[in-house]
Amino acid sequence: QVQLVESGGGLVQPGGSLRLSCAASGSSFSINAMRWYRQAPLKQRELVAGITSGGTTNYADFVKGRFTISRNNAKNTVYLQMNSLKFEDTAVYYCNVLTTFFNGDYGNSWGQGTQVTVSS
Repeated sequence: QVQLVESGGGLVQPGGSLRLSCAASGSSFSINAMRWYRQAPLKQRELVAGITSGGTTNYADFVKGRFTISRNNAKNTVYLQMNSLKFEDTAVYYCNVLTTFFNGDYGNSWGQGTQVTVSS
């Protein structure tokens, strides 16, 4: 089983920055892809950014050039640096981690979510 703990959300003014972190813990697994999703009120959850075990990244069009995803494999942690935040970035942000357990099983784990509010 994999546990994910997110941190870094909060209230920020438009144009400001926040950095989200998500640390994975547990045993007997390796991490494959790590992703950030978000869900705004009355909207479906949507993919924000992802990063593979090899470091390849992908971004939703609405965050390209503003957000940067990175990971520290030694710490099993993924980060999301969010710059130039806009009102429409307000949402609960969720960490998602895809794992392979040493017994060959696959895992798909979600963090508890962290609120990001962009407001003046």
